[in-house]
Amino acid sequence: MEPVNMESMGHPEIYPLVLTTKTQEIFNCRIDEDVTDEQPYKLINKVDIFEDLRNRAAVSDFHPVKKIVQEYPGNELLLVYDKDFKYGLNFYLIGTEEGKENYLNPPEVPEEQEEYKEHIPEDVYVYKPPVSKPWVSLGSEKEIEEESVMESTKQITYMISQKRSEFGAPVKFSDQNASSVKDAYIECTAYPDKNFTLKQLEKDVSMQVIPQIKDTSTQTEWTYPKNATTQYYPREFSEEEKETLKQSKPLVDFLNNASISVEIALQQNEIMNTFIDDWKYLAEEEGTFGDKTDTHLKEYQSFTDLHSPTEKMITCVSWHPTIYGLIAVSVAVRLSFEDRVYFSGKLLLQPSLILFWSFSDPIHPQLMLESPDDIFCFKFCPSDPNIIAGGCINGQIVLWDITAHADRIENIKAGDSRSKKATLKPMFLLEPESNTEAMYIRHCAVSSIESGHKKVITDIHWLSDTFEINRMGSVFENRSGICCQLVTCSADCTICFWDIRPQKPLTPQTTEKKKEESIEIPFDVPSTFLHLDLSWKPLSKIRLSKGETSLDYCPTRISLNEDHLLYKTEDKTLTQSKIVKTGEMNPYHNLESGMANLLKPIDDFCTKFFVGTEDGEVIYTDWKMKKDSETGRLMPKKPVSIHTIHDGTVHTVQRSPFYNDIILTVGGWNMAIWKEGVMTGPLLQSCCAPKMYTSGHWSLTRPGVFYIGREDGYIDIWDLLEKTHEPAQSQNICITMITYIKPWIFSAKQQFIAIADYYGTLRILEIPWTLSRPSTNEMTSVNHYFEREVKHLEYVEQRKNIREQEKKEMELEMEKKKIF
Repeated sequence: MEPVNMESMGHPEIYPLVLTTKTQEIFNCRIDEDVTDEQPYKLINKVDIFEDLRNRAAVSDFHPVKKIVQEYPGNELLLVYDKDFKYGLNFYLIGTEEGKENYLNPPEVPEEQEEYKEHIPEDVYVYKPPVSKPWVSLGSEKEIEEESVMESTKQITYMISQKRSEFGAPVKFSDQNASSVKDAYIECTAYPDKNFTLKQLEKDVSMQVIPQIKDTSTQTEWTYPKNATTQYYPREFSEEEKETLKQSKPLVDFLNNASISVEIALQQNEIMNTFIDDWKYLAEEEGTFGDKTDTHLKEYQSFTDLHSPTEKMITCVSWHPTIYGLIAVSVAVRLSFEDRVYFSGKLLLQPSLILFWSFSDPIHPQLMLESPDDIFCFKFCPSDPNIIAGGCINGQIVLWDITAHADRIENIKAGDSRSKKATLKPMFLLEPESNTEAMYIRHCAVSSIESGHKKVITDIHWLSDTFEINRMGSVFENRSGICCQLVTCSADCTICFWDIRPQKPLTPQTTEKKKEESIEIPFDVPSTFLHLDLSWKPLSKIRLSKGETSLDYCPTRISLNEDHLLYKTEDKTLTQSKIVKTGEMNPYHNLESGMANLLKPIDDFCTKFFVGTEDGEVIYTDWKMKKDSETGRLMPKKPVSIHTIHDGTVHTVQRSPFYNDIILTVGGWNMAIWKEGVMTGPLLQSCCAPKMYTSGHWSLTRPGVFYIGREDGYIDIWDLLEKTHEPAQSQNICITMITYIKPWIFSAKQQFIAIADYYGTLRILEIPWTLSRPSTNEMTSVNHYFEREVKHLEYVEQRKNIREQEKKEMELEMEKKKIF
């Protein structure tokens, strides 16, 4: 942050400061005690200021002028008390030796000049240049504000949308008589709107004294018919019957016997609460964490980039797979497409970053990954968390290798010589002083902008290390044993598969190639993926065509069949990171050429996957390509099923971490749960929500729980064991749109969930015990619920077929009757 000086007022050596009471006591410059009107200055040793900056860091009042103090040539700086706030604050610092001498020893007026002033006659006019003075308010601005016309009503904003399939369609208008066609016009009658109130400032009222007259009437309003009965005549005993009952021995015996029990019951009601829910406080086991009655998310930590000069939003969030308490977020400028085009020149001067936040320091990021443009999605490599892939708004894929900076963000201590295991120290147990300055890391490879996507990349996934694919989409065994391939989808209606290995086998290098490799590489850029930089092309590209039309589906999210394996690779990733730490060769630093000829194919592999589109469709299709019989080109297969369930963009397509064939989709104003293999429709579809859904995620420990974020800052928590028609509970998190949700398991007794919003704030909330601890046989109960829904869909489909058959038979009978 640059210090503010008074150069505009002709004093570039003066730097205003605000000194709190604590700082005045530390430097002995207390107002009206150490500094007064007679002596308003204080000389402060530069060493004392450095000591205060080390002790209090950014909290120190001298932090804005830290650079001025370091560059000051002398040992003592002059601090002046600004009683009249001439320069805006209560103190100001003189940053030059010349300015300090001029203040302490003001220059004297020469005697010749004084004599010249005495000889000037009084009647001679002497020009005095005007001197700028601060503006003093005399109340004129209030009169102007009162006379000005202000808008009293809130402006109404309308959002008009259109399906992507209808873009560019021809439009034909024609005239018609509105009165001749039924329901062709709508009468707009006036009605009082409670959302708006008009305040009448002036009103002409006349008064006249008249006799007081009062008209009163009453009428019973019969709003709706209602059946009701009444008994107006009580049934009473006669006097003789009452005397007989009083002398009855059975009644006396009953009252004597029942009075004792009634007294005991009344005493018990006064001693204890009989309406308390004992099952609610009944513990399943002892030693559990947290209060079991608490069901709300509690804020644990929050992160905001205070150093960014522009307003940014968070587009993607990912916890580090192996380091506890470390989370990465990608940020993008909060602008519309038109504003982004208008400010494109300024945006090029600002870095696009992925920030690494740690629980130990909520103010300063640990690392900052630079990219050519704003990142909208990124993923850690499951095989090596030091490899990160991200998708840009311009359609490029970026790769980072942070292996050289691993010591900065992790702290692995080996045990004693007898133990082979290593213990991982949580990040938030580190000293905050060790990570105060953020480090910028450049990308090591970026894809070719001509051969890749043409628009923003909306989703990215690493393929599992158990298989790899070729250009045709056929599946083979992965001989490398590490994740080497990626899949991305973009708003340009394409899905691309990428391979990070060299596409051609190694051959003897020619002289020209040696000259090219002799070019020096910047020292801060690793050479891990140098063979991909600016020449990386997709292995295969798929377009989801809309049948016989020339239009394509626009994918926003994808979910592969092997995604569930990535939930359980934490131990494997930790083992591989330890291997790299011990000094063994990192497999990503010596990649072989991709897709050799001798590879074992996998025949029974499912190559189908789910896709969510911009218009709300959920598509189940195949990535395998087929050759066109006429042209011989590779063509994508026809989608297996297409369902238009959501009435807006699909923001989440995610498989359950407990059931490989259960998929959650969130988009528009509703959510849906699907089962792979059931093509008739979703197992569960919610009704229209009060606000649009923007993100969602499954719970990592409870099979029937998932979280959904809304555009108004609320998060809906669904529990299928409690309710299936509405959320179990809703909680307000922020005042703006929730852009991303990512839960994380810290231990068996503590879980966190990261929630990012549109204003660029990342909130870490603690998940309560009731939402993190699964109940007994919960997985079996949820599985039975899904099976019942599958049977219900099958029954509905059977009834539908029967009704269609009955309808056809009735139509045939009607035709026969007409003939005869």
